[in-house]
Amino acid sequence: MNAIRLLLVDDDPLVRSGLRFMLGGADDVEIVGEAADGEEALTRAAALRPDVVLMDIRMPVLDGLAATERLRAREDAPEVVVLTTFHADEQVLRALRAGAAGFVLKDASPADILGAVRSVAGGDPVLSPAVTRQLMTHAAASGREARTAGARARVGELAEREREVALEVGRGKSNAQIAATLYMSVPTVKTHVSRVMTKLDLNNRVQIALLVHDAGLLDEA
Repeated sequence: MNAIRLLLVDDDPLVRSGLRFMLGGADDVEIVGEAADGEEALTRAAALRPDVVLMDIRMPVLDGLAATERLRAREDAPEVVVLTTFHADEQVLRALRAGAAGFVLKDASPADILGAVRSVAGGDPVLSPAVTRQLMTHAAASGREARTAGARARVGELAEREREVALEVGRGKSNAQIAATLYMSVPTVKTHVSRVMTKLDLNNRVQIALLVHDAGLLDEA
């Protein structure tokens, strides 16, 4: 099995050094490089082609939010895990909407940070339903009504079965759990998840979950 190629992005060299020390000993992770701001992260990611980027949000030149949006818009984009000191932060929510696969706190244990890197490299988001709800609760109230209406319109583009699968993704269920709940095979669930992302121009399950929350479908359920 190939090692997970990891790029560290933080404007604080001490943070980068600490991350390298914590993660560098893992047999299945290769730290391929570092960057001190979002602009450098884009350049380094293009040259080094990491599988996962650990991305700080607040940085000079180009912040982590803009860098995440631009990275995730690329073909064969790396997964992005946001590094933050807050877990109820509007900027974290915006990064997730931009395509980040999850976030970890800077003071998290080495095992938790390593687990996050491994999870997103394997295609699993690092975001529990409880944390999603907390983020949605703390999101800025301004524009929420328009966002809900827009989300409902987008969900309305889905076929009934696709909508059911999207709802279960919003509940934080795995493909196997969704298959058991909706009485379908795991490959069929994967097909529906892929169709949802294609129809709604989303690039991971976190964005599906956030859209379901925005639309208020979990409250109705």
